[in-house]
Amino acid sequence: MPVAWRGLGSIFKPRFDWIQVEATTYCNAACFYCPHTAYQDRWANRHLALRTFKKLLPPFTRTRLIHLQGWGEPFLHPDFFIMVALAKEAGCQVGTTTNGMLLDDGKIRRLVESGLDLVAFSLAGVDGANDIRRRGTHLDQVLSVIETLNRTKESLGRAKPAIHIAYMLLRSGLQDLKRLPATFKGLGVSQVVISTLDFVPHRDLAGGTLLPEKTREYDELRAQLEELVEESQRVRLKIHYQLKELGTRRLICPENVQRALFVGADGRVSPCVFANLPVAQATYYARGTEGPYQRLVFGNLDELPLPAIWRQQAYVNFRRSFFTGKLISLCQDCLKM
Repeated sequence: MPVAWRGLGSIFKPRFDWIQVEATTYCNAACFYCPHTAYQDRWANRHLALRTFKKLLPPFTRTRLIHLQGWGEPFLHPDFFIMVALAKEAGCQVGTTTNGMLLDDGKIRRLVESGLDLVAFSLAGVDGANDIRRRGTHLDQVLSVIETLNRTKESLGRAKPAIHIAYMLLRSGLQDLKRLPATFKGLGVSQVVISTLDFVPHRDLAGGTLLPEKTREYDELRAQLEELVEESQRVRLKIHYQLKELGTRRLICPENVQRALFVGADGRVSPCVFANLPVAQATYYARGTEGPYQRLVFGNLDELPLPAIWRQQAYVNFRRSFFTGKLISLCQDCLKM
């Protein structure tokens, strides 16, 4: 096939770095900073239909990673392991993020046997503060699950899944950072990915964000994070974080909207998880004021195949807006940018 035609083919059959698939919007926890908790009176709970998930299988063959996680707890979905099997058969790496509360010995063994490549455990502290911030979860239980997962991997002779920690860093938890290496030492955790509160459902949560506005505060936070990275290396633990340069706006979205996307539990396709909250008539807090939240969706898998949605002019224009700097308000307000 001529080179020009191969390039044209990539337009009609796009390749993705990852597709994030929301298995469910149900959750057994009530983290105080999560939109699921903040909007609980108007939240739409649903499982992704397996028939809808199967419509993603052709694009999966051109995708590096499928991550089964959105605004709910993936292990609540009755067909979670079927989804893993289907995605693995399509040739993808497959990962998920969980609060860990539903993983008993049987599920842990099944998880290892499924061939899942990555499992990340969500935490927001290294002591009882985690259990307060993430109501319905328990740090000790999560650490016990991780230990059992490692023993099961060893007994079955498996190297996977890799174990990560998805760590929510709130302003109130800054003092916990130095305890991360000791908390996860010897547990088989390979990476800790530190995130900050990037979507603020209402004004009362604004104090949890980490947006240094003064040079001294920024330098102190950067030094604290770099010291953490160095200390973690001594216990063979990788720490990843993103800290936007003071007084600047990112030109590239960290959610990789040019080569990745998010599929909600209702089949709606969005650029990222923040643009696809299953709520109506909600507000969010940004730039010192509260304004209306509107989902940003470009199509539904039950109506159009994914490549057709990706090619729609509105979606193309959205991706181009990051090169022109004329972003929609939801992206303009996003703390990740």
